[in-house]
Amino acid sequence: MRVLIVEDELFLAEAVRDGLRLESIAADIAGDGDTALFQLAVNRYDVVILDRDIPGPNGDEIARRLASASQSPRVLMLTAADRLDDKESGFASGADDYLTKPFALRELVLRLRALERRSAVSAPPVLEFAGIRLDPFRREVSRDGRDIELTRKQFAVLAVLLGSRGGIVSAEDLLERAWDENADPFTNAVRITISTLRKRLGEPWVIATVPGVGYRIAEPTDAESP
Repeated sequence: MRVLIVEDELFLAEAVRDGLRLESIAADIAGDGDTALFQLAVNRYDVVILDRDIPGPNGDEIARRLASASQSPRVLMLTAADRLDDKESGFASGADDYLTKPFALRELVLRLRALERRSAVSAPPVLEFAGIRLDPFRREVSRDGRDIELTRKQFAVLAVLLGSRGGIVSAEDLLERAWDENADPFTNAVRITISTLRKRLGEPWVIATVPGVGYRIAEPTDAESP
């Protein structure tokens, strides 16, 4: 999952971003409405964590724009105001969920996972394909009943690959979905992560490389060795 944190309190935004990364959630930060709209135009996000009171176009305006667009990300609105009228107006603007400050990071993560499940384009909460089972809530992975320990980045990459259900995922798409905006597009991080992930999953190999195109989860007889 990749999220955009729209929050003008930099300390809070960075704390949330760092906490989400520990949960294998890639996160970018926008400190004002104009920056948020730019990032939404050039990147693909699953959920926008949107503070209502930000400089430039405020959270309500951004939520309205997203609500009127096709295939837009879900919106989790943040605010210090906890009156029912404030929440009502937030939902009316197009928010999918609402969280008041201060909040516990764990609750934020649970709400993000719930929004991901509700997304029309998201994968089911438990991903199963080619004998591999990935549970994003418990952060558990198994293959043919054998538990597998993965790093956070390996887990995030595997989730993207499983979500494609055998479809090819390019290295660029993996960078976009499993990393964040600071990832170097010329890095070999994807290749290295795929190689180590393939070995963690064990033989027979289940991640296939499609030369010049990308990677996919394949039946063991169709996959290649590292």
